[in-house]
Amino acid sequence: MGINKESYQKLIAEFGDKVILVAVSKTKPVEEILALYKMGQVDFGENYVQEMVAKAGQLPKNIRWHFIGHLQTNKVKSIAPFVHLIQGVDRMKLLKEIDKEAEKNKKILDVLLQVHIAREETKFGMDEEELDDVMISHFPNVRICGLMGMASLTDNMNIIRNEFRYLKTLFDKYAQPYASAGRQISAHELRTLSMGMSGDYKIAIEEGSNMVRIGSLIFGERD
Repeated sequence: MGINKESYQKLIAEFGDKVILVAVSKTKPVEEILALYKMGQVDFGENYVQEMVAKAGQLPKNIRWHFIGHLQTNKVKSIAPFVHLIQGVDRMKLLKEIDKEAEKNKKILDVLLQVHIAREETKFGMDEEELDDVMISHFPNVRICGLMGMASLTDNMNIIRNEFRYLKTLFDKYAQPYASAGRQISAHELRTLSMGMSGDYKIAIEEGSNMVRIGSLIFGERD
């Protein structure tokens, strides 16, 4: 099917320098990723470790790979050497493993914490209590850069908007020092709010997103 160049260029013009576009390239061949890269796209998102590792080995080294799927702890070591940003960190155990693998690779790994904002139980993510615990924990080899969330799979745009709005309030809360249950929470350098996909990115941006994950508008429907 190939990439939709017109759609891609429209998105880039729409976002300007205010919103980072992560092109979701899962299941797409390296030829299509390379074609988009040659148009200036450097941020690509993958859901499966094996697929991302294989593609990274065949494509330019300055591509910024975002892991956006549900990451198993035993797979962290495979992507730690080259991943740009691990989105969707949804549990403390995973953070500890990322910290361990980052230390082995003598680097700091950037992550986003995934928050459960959708109505579906199938979506992963932390709740506020878990976020509090993470924010007072110290991981010397991990940089928590922001939050990520996935809205409910629904045609009701009010539900989607409210979920994104809730995530933005959490982002604002954790981006500055605050007290929780009598404990002072140190401020992390939260600068990235990743929410919005092909079907709801406009609402996400209106509600404060500065990173969107878009696949089908660029590559067409998944294979």
